[in-house]
Amino acid sequence: MTLTNLITRDSVLPSLKAGTKKQVLQDLSEAASRLCGVPAREIFDSLLQRERLGSTGVGNGIAIPHGKLAKVDRIFGVFARLDRPVDFEALDGEPVDLVLLLIAPESAGADHLKALARAARLLRSPSITAKIRGTRDPLAIYTILAQEPASYAA
Repeated sequence: MTLTNLITRDSVLPSLKAGTKKQVLQDLSEAASRLCGVPAREIFDSLLQRERLGSTGVGNGIAIPHGKLAKVDRIFGVFARLDRPVDFEALDGEPVDLVLLLIAPESAGADHLKALARAARLLRSPSITAKIRGTRDPLAIYTILAQEPASYAA
């Protein structure tokens, strides 16, 4: 599975202006709503419910907020490069500037976990994140995210 199964060129936000974790989640919920037709409030509530279990800030400036909704029929994502890092209560205490939101159907099960693992594996690569941080071009970011696993393997 590549991230192109989850995101489109239209779901890349190359310069999101948000000052707080809550604002990031709200803005991403609105972008996701435009893609799937589910009200932004339902997406936001799903994300907040997951964040209550623990931050989805995974470290190194990266967060992968995610939620499950009955009203969606496939897993999809929205990627944002933030204008300025925000406190996301990440595991390493560092602020976050790269965020990949994933929304899955309630019935997704293992596919949801595979999507999370795929995103984490890609964004764990310092060369990938350096390239993303070095551009504000949405097509360039999409192209970087679309790389096949073999192209960034250790």
